[in-house]
Amino acid sequence: MFNKILIANRGEIACRVAATARRLAIKTVAVYSDADANAKHVSVCDEAVHIGASAPKDSYLRWERILEAAKASGAQAVHPGYGFLSENEEFAQACADAGLVFIGPPPSAIKAMGLKAESKRLMDLAGVPLVPGYHGADQDPALLQREADSIGYPVLIKASAGGGGKGMRAVDRAEDFASALASCKREAVNSFGDDAVLIEKYVQRPRHIEIQVFGDTQGNYVYLFERDCSVQRRHQKVLEEAPAPGMTPELRKQMGEAAVAAAQAVNYVGAGTVEFIVEQRPDGTMNFFFMEMNTRLQVEHPVSEAITGQDLVEWQLRVASGEPLPLAQDQLKITGHAIEARICAESPDNNFLPATGTLHVYGLPDCVTFERANGGVRVDSGVREGDAISPYYDSMVAKLIVHGDTREQALARLDAALAHTHIVGLNTNVQFLRNVVQSRSFVQADLDTALIPREEAVLFKQEKVGLALAVASAVAHTLLQEKADEARMTDRALWLDPWARRDGWRSHGPSSRRFDYEFQGVVHTVQMTSSHEGALQLDVAGETGVFSFVPVTRGIDVRFATQRQIVSVYRKGDVVHVFSAKGATQIIAIDALAHAGDNQVEGGRLTAPMPGKVVSFAVKAGDKVKRGQALAVMDAMKMEHTIAAPADGVVVELLYAPGDQVLEGAELLKLSAA
Repeated sequence: MFNKILIANRGEIACRVAATARRLAIKTVAVYSDADANAKHVSVCDEAVHIGASAPKDSYLRWERILEAAKASGAQAVHPGYGFLSENEEFAQACADAGLVFIGPPPSAIKAMGLKAESKRLMDLAGVPLVPGYHGADQDPALLQREADSIGYPVLIKASAGGGGKGMRAVDRAEDFASALASCKREAVNSFGDDAVLIEKYVQRPRHIEIQVFGDTQGNYVYLFERDCSVQRRHQKVLEEAPAPGMTPELRKQMGEAAVAAAQAVNYVGAGTVEFIVEQRPDGTMNFFFMEMNTRLQVEHPVSEAITGQDLVEWQLRVASGEPLPLAQDQLKITGHAIEARICAESPDNNFLPATGTLHVYGLPDCVTFERANGGVRVDSGVREGDAISPYYDSMVAKLIVHGDTREQALARLDAALAHTHIVGLNTNVQFLRNVVQSRSFVQADLDTALIPREEAVLFKQEKVGLALAVASAVAHTLLQEKADEARMTDRALWLDPWARRDGWRSHGPSSRRFDYEFQGVVHTVQMTSSHEGALQLDVAGETGVFSFVPVTRGIDVRFATQRQIVSVYRKGDVVHVFSAKGATQIIAIDALAHAGDNQVEGGRLTAPMPGKVVSFAVKAGDKVKRGQALAVMDAMKMEHTIAAPADGVVVELLYAPGDQVLEGAELLKLSAA
């Protein structure tokens, strides 16, 4: 076994690898960029080496600097994590040339499976079922269009060197193919440095089921069962679970053996994932086709760990050091059900636009970390409260993993754990994940890659808390804060200045106090009445009821009218964040004096929704545009984002050029009314 390894990655996967290494008494070396100087993964490793500027191309993708750090620190091996250099055969070969062990497959296997067209050819020779499509080397756009027309729409354009949903477009009509191809190739070059694509038939109502495989240097292979990753947005996974609902023992064996055959075809060593598209037939049976092989550890590996009781990173380390696989196929068993939710900094109601900002509040459910994982709830995270989510890297904040005896138990645990995940400072998908977990399709395991658009009506723009509870929670928080402030004052100060008291006391009759809030775009005036005995009543939008609140261990026990909820409340500036068992919401506290005269609304501007790079403009000065028309394309957080016209108008001026870096809120172009 190794004495010291370098982890050539960042964030939660670097922390995850370090946890297993610590348990095995292996020293770890972290690498970090300017943006990650104070990152969590730096602090959990034994040593850390600075490798460059914030952008990945200047740090985490500079493998020569990583190798220098490994050699200087005395590391014997390099763990690439996932993403960045994990599937780069040149890096794997460079490690070997430098006398370092690459904790992953041999360069030849990475190369064979990294190019999707070549991998399809190899799988065809190995007898693994394939989706009909074009996997040729000729990348002439006209030829690709003809191939797509021949296959029949809908088709899927996929970057040959791609992964993670990047460089992928579904095309429903022939007339949309050329623009989708151009966008796909641009994204492929930016993400992988290679614009080659392949074209495949887009399977209707497909499920995405993948098999975890492992091989060692002695020629042994096993599969650690399957994961269902069908719930996706923008071709990226949202929820993953194991085992796959509806999987029969016979189909599991067929897919597992096909995955092992795929690994054997390229002499694979280490952890890998063979991904299949599964077609659900009308008679209930399922047919599977090889999609691709990821030659690395997957983001969703914790669900496989949960159902098998195995540490897959430990398996990686043992196999890379020359040991045989820890278990044979007949020794692997499935226990219970596990689900993983990817918590991301993004705005689901705004087409999942990635978000940046500071984690002012980062509250996690009662759980165990990987080091002490023993079922129940686990969180894998690479950030801490106070850390910033920057535009340089992926938007994932953490992974929430639950395990139960049954799928129903795992679902209940996941929803409860999400309810106790409190993040303030940037937009996240936590409430959206709860909506998915509670949706009819997910509860009934009616899974396919179109689940999110199919359940759109119950997943997006859902207000679960409601005005009454939101207001009552905000008022309770305000009053508790005032009591805390007064408790810090001396009795003498209150005696000298009785007007400093804010409890509404008066010598006779009830007292009244007004609060103003904006909720869901509507301003509400709330009246609180206090009797001489101290009993409180609230009037919220015409609903009047008894109001009381008591601080408890996990928040505030709030009662208003017929409602009673334990809530957690955080205030940042004017925004009050309310978390409850029902859901999470925000309400804005209005200071009437501070906002007096603020009656102007700025309009007519098109601004960058987040920091990034201008890719292209689809218009020029003088062009007339229609509401919803695409005007510009930005690249941020490894994804392209289209800026559309908010109304009909005329383009007055383009304020940037393609290739320019822009800050969040930067005005990209000017529009005037048509």
